[in-house]
Amino acid sequence: MRQKMWLFCLCTILAVSIVWGVPKMAHAKEDTIKVGILHSLSGTMAISETSLKDVALMAIEEINQNGGLLGKKIEPIVVDPASNWPLFAEKARELLEKHKVAVVFGCWTSVSRKSVLPVFEELNGLLFYPVQYEGEECSYNVFYTGAAPNQQAIPAVEYLMSEDGGGAKRFVLLGTDYVYPRTTNKILRAFLHSKGISDEDILEMYTPFGHSDYQTIVAKIKKFAASKPTAVISTINGDSNVPFYKELANQGIKAEDIPVIAFSVGEEELRGIDTKPLVGHLAAWNYFMSIDSKENKEFIKKWKAYVKKHNLPGGDKRVTNDPMEATYIGINMWAQAVRQAGTTDVDAVRQAMGYQQFKAPSGYEIRMDPKNHHLHKPVFIGEIREDGQFDIVWQTPGPIRAEPWSRYIPDSAKKVADWTYPWVCGNCEKPKYK
Repeated sequence: MRQKMWLFCLCTILAVSIVWGVPKMAHAKEDTIKVGILHSLSGTMAISETSLKDVALMAIEEINQNGGLLGKKIEPIVVDPASNWPLFAEKARELLEKHKVAVVFGCWTSVSRKSVLPVFEELNGLLFYPVQYEGEECSYNVFYTGAAPNQQAIPAVEYLMSEDGGGAKRFVLLGTDYVYPRTTNKILRAFLHSKGISDEDILEMYTPFGHSDYQTIVAKIKKFAASKPTAVISTINGDSNVPFYKELANQGIKAEDIPVIAFSVGEEELRGIDTKPLVGHLAAWNYFMSIDSKENKEFIKKWKAYVKKHNLPGGDKRVTNDPMEATYIGINMWAQAVRQAGTTDVDAVRQAMGYQQFKAPSGYEIRMDPKNHHLHKPVFIGEIREDGQFDIVWQTPGPIRAEPWSRYIPDSAKKVADWTYPWVCGNCEKPKYK
């Protein structure tokens, strides 16, 4: 009797498990992999960041159309920090704690990255940061897919000092007033000193985010440039670039007189400007839309089709640019690492990211450095054309390794020589902690 009762209970438990287990199993198969998109879609930085959100969604759609990841679809969670730096940290925490995202792709300005960094390190989240920056940072929780100073700023100034670049003897360091321009210009000032340029031949000025009146500043530049060949190095960010370039044109400053090289102006920022007066001015990036490679043609084709399919604002006038390529590389490398790790677990994916390679739209095989979380990238310098595109006038022979710590600043130079990274990515080695 007891045996029959035991068998009855066992069968009942099994029956209930089957009845309730089937829906749960079906639900599990429908689960998605959530990823965060953290970009300003309003405010002063929307002019630059909106396209990064769009290209991130394009890359995710492409992965989903090709079968997704680990048998699941990727679900993007898009938030708008609205060019508000403290709000970036709040939104990052929301993505990690509330939405439980596996990874976040986002930020543009360094102040926004600095704002979210403690959150990612506290919660062991993973951030892919797609924009050139000032260096002086490495984090276990960040992969930097934009350029370090030696992959953009230093080569740009070397070009300006060369015969082909005009042989500049005086330099204007003009930027938006926050960490990226100030730290980059600290590095550039030290670099210029190493090349024999004195402080009297360096003019350094800053304006706040959203600044629109550049009349006095451009007049100062003209006066400063009167005695020697002069170049302007612009780290102006966001929509302030529009009135700055307009004022250059208003005061008749042409590239052959005082060339301006920008680190935060690309095809997207020029899309809303009359570029005819700006022909010949320069930008330094790791990608331009005008690069003639099979991979870039395919990238542009995909982008145009995505814009049309989703009826994005701007339509067929939408362009590609460097941070968009960096976003696209980062998402695809992350997906490769997830497949290699067989999981979205942050620690496992971080390990798998070391040595990941991706054939980028630039036409180069781009590799993730396993020690410093930065990409090896090529450098291009382009001249603005009338159509808002760039003619490439100089480039490195191939990708170069990032130097997150500047050799031109004493404290950083010591880190270049002595710094032992507290981790090593890649399946070949386990993380090494101090």
